[in-house]
Amino acid sequence: MRTAVVFDADETLIDLRPAVTGALACVLKEMRRRTPAAAGVSLADLEADWGAVFGALSAAPVQEIRRAALARSLARAGLDGHLDELTALFFARRYELSRPFPDAAPALAALRPDHLLGFATNGNSRAERCGLAGQFTFELYAHENGLPKKPAPVFYAAVVAAAGLPAGRIVHVGDSPEHDVTAAQRAGLRAIWLNRHRLPRPSGLLPDAEVATLAELPAALDALTPANA
Repeated sequence: MRTAVVFDADETLIDLRPAVTGALACVLKEMRRRTPAAAGVSLADLEADWGAVFGALSAAPVQEIRRAALARSLARAGLDGHLDELTALFFARRYELSRPFPDAAPALAALRPDHLLGFATNGNSRAERCGLAGQFTFELYAHENGLPKKPAPVFYAAVVAAAGLPAGRIVHVGDSPEHDVTAAQRAGLRAIWLNRHRLPRPSGLLPDAEVATLAELPAALDALTPANA
């Protein structure tokens, strides 16, 4: 019976952290080129500015959160008037550096003959700009066409609609216990937790399977109890 496997993007398929760090380093270099006042600003400051604004804006599009974080960073050096151009610089460099994890392409190739493949993300990692063009039957991006972010049930309803299968025949794969496992299961999907860092399992988390790399995914899927739906 055909099933769908739907992937989260950032830190699941896409190695986001090096891309973001590299993009912030590029912004900081430009800040220092523009004003001596930026000499006292560090990369750690720019990274902390994301955390400082994220709580209040967590439901907003990721682009808006990043823009707000960069505004806070530029204000450290009196560069408030350059937000548009340095935001553009950040995103250009972020996409230049965005790459899939090494285990992503082999796993997708192994699964494609027997499964529909989907891509569903809260972030702004476009598949075609991150080395994953043409890999998926469908792609869903939060905040496109009014779609709210995970863990909203509406997000997973959109996944089910895009897959064109009963929820029980869709397996969601991701790194977030809350967004990619618990929320998916509440919507009737099965869920596999990708635990790349081998973290202790949070209390109450009961994924249908757990893997440390995407190389383990085909075997984990084969071991799942067949869906009744």
